[in-house]
Amino acid sequence: MADDTRRQRESVSLTPVAHGLENMGAEFLESMEEGQLPCGNSSQSSEGRGSWNKAETKPRWRSLQLAMRMRSLYREHKQLSEWVLTGLLCTAYIAFLITACLLDFQRALALLVITCVVLVFLTYGLLKRLLGPRLRRCGKFQGHSRLSLWLKRGLALAAALGLILWLSLDTSQRPEQLVSFAGICVFLALLFAGSKHHRAVSWRTVSWGLGLQFVLGLFVIRTEPGFVAFQWLGDQIQVSLACTSYPRSSVSLQVLPIIVFFSCVMSVLYYLGLMQWVILKIAWLMQVTMGTSATETLSVAGNIFVSQTEAPLLIRPYLADMTLSEVHVVMTGGYATIAGSLLGAYISFGIDAASLIAASVMAAPCALALSKLVYPEVEESKFRSAEGVRLSYGDAQNLVEAASAGAAISVKVVANIAANLIAFLAVLAFINAALSWLGDMVDIQGLSFQLICSYILRPVAFLMGVAWEDCPVVAELLGIKLFLNEFVAYQELSQYKQRRLAGAEEWLGGKKQWISVRAAFLPGGECCSRVLYVPRGVQVDCVSLLNQTLSSSSFEVYQCCGQVFQSTSLEFGPEALDNCCRFYNHTICT
Repeated sequence: MADDTRRQRESVSLTPVAHGLENMGAEFLESMEEGQLPCGNSSQSSEGRGSWNKAETKPRWRSLQLAMRMRSLYREHKQLSEWVLTGLLCTAYIAFLITACLLDFQRALALLVITCVVLVFLTYGLLKRLLGPRLRRCGKFQGHSRLSLWLKRGLALAAALGLILWLSLDTSQRPEQLVSFAGICVFLALLFAGSKHHRAVSWRTVSWGLGLQFVLGLFVIRTEPGFVAFQWLGDQIQVSLACTSYPRSSVSLQVLPIIVFFSCVMSVLYYLGLMQWVILKIAWLMQVTMGTSATETLSVAGNIFVSQTEAPLLIRPYLADMTLSEVHVVMTGGYATIAGSLLGAYISFGIDAASLIAASVMAAPCALALSKLVYPEVEESKFRSAEGVRLSYGDAQNLVEAASAGAAISVKVVANIAANLIAFLAVLAFINAALSWLGDMVDIQGLSFQLICSYILRPVAFLMGVAWEDCPVVAELLGIKLFLNEFVAYQELSQYKQRRLAGAEEWLGGKKQWISVRAAFLPGGECCSRVLYVPRGVQVDCVSLLNQTLSSSSFEVYQCCGQVFQSTSLEFGPEALDNCCRFYNHTICT
């Protein structure tokens, strides 16, 4: 009984204290907003606080009272305050943009284009919110289903005829691009043959996915504005990578700061909501044209910027209700694109930044289309409309926490990369040692995993549009990427590129030392980019280049020296021949 009485007394005595503290805090805030000093019991004042000098407290109380009045005023006019603040910021930005354009228009062109794109989407969102139902009614052919059907068929026929006409005109100058087109047809036929439900394939999704990739590739590769835009993006990433540069002695130390930096930046952009806005716009474009569901499209669009483990977290609340076809799209999109953090690592190897960015963006609609070709939708999706689907914004409470969380997450990525590099490089060395030992028994010298891949995957490389002399090297890289690790494959590709840029001889001891620019571009390119690729670059004046003292070789010097060794005219002087013989061995030099 004594113990029960004591417990009851303790429980009773703690409750009023808690409520008393809460009530004291509420009364304190209410009295501050009303402009009164908090009044308390004289005994509590004397026992708990001691003597209180009112003359010293009065100025502090007045400043606190003023702050609370400003807070209540802001609450009453919150919307008006936000409008005023937004207007001031927009005015300042417009003034900055106009000043930048007046000082140097070419330098400010990229900022102007980005501003125009954002304004277009904002205007569309405003019109959709104000005139959405009316626009939808105008866009539909009510009571004219046959007219709508014939319109769609006419557009499809016009697109097919336009593609045939374009191929006939464009490939007349570069017939090798027909090989790439034939390769796309072969890959589509093989994927259709292995489809889960042949009759359920939505050819609208497949054709629109490949069409979006074709249009994007045409914009990036063939038009000057598109090429300049992605080249500018690549240059900005190179500038960002310079922020992490300091003397490093190994690849692991080189990759570590880049991955940490990119992960931190992506986390900050997610906290600010910029990445969600971009992902939503890209997903909207694919969903409207391809007719896919909201969740799978958002996941594929998110994979452009984040890794395959982070992109599904954007739609985590909806994963349990997704169909098997939608889950297949989520997995395919993760393998098809390049994560933002790894993108920086690959660029640091020397891979062209603009090509990697373009390939990652172009891979999104292609991955969605091919996934629906292999595993078509046969169930009823719950997420046909984007309404009700919301992207996750993370758990960070402020900007500093978001940056810290991104840096902390990158530690796992770096550890994963280091462990995989150690493991896969060791496994590759072990496999090559075992194959070499087995090959020596039957008098096959130099048998290795790369050599086997160069024979097995050579037709695949050729169908991608690679020149036949470059197919063995590209097939090796494809084998390493498919069966081992793409990080190792990009490392190998960077070494081939560095040797080409350094002007090394193409063949050394019967082994190719580098591959052409087209061959280096195609493994990272997606489907339609292989048909669209054309070489870019300024024509080198070999006479002026070689008729001067050269301290080192380069790819341009190698090409010009090839012309010197094959030339029988007196166009090149003795100095040009001396320069070439200093760098390369040729029979004419003896």
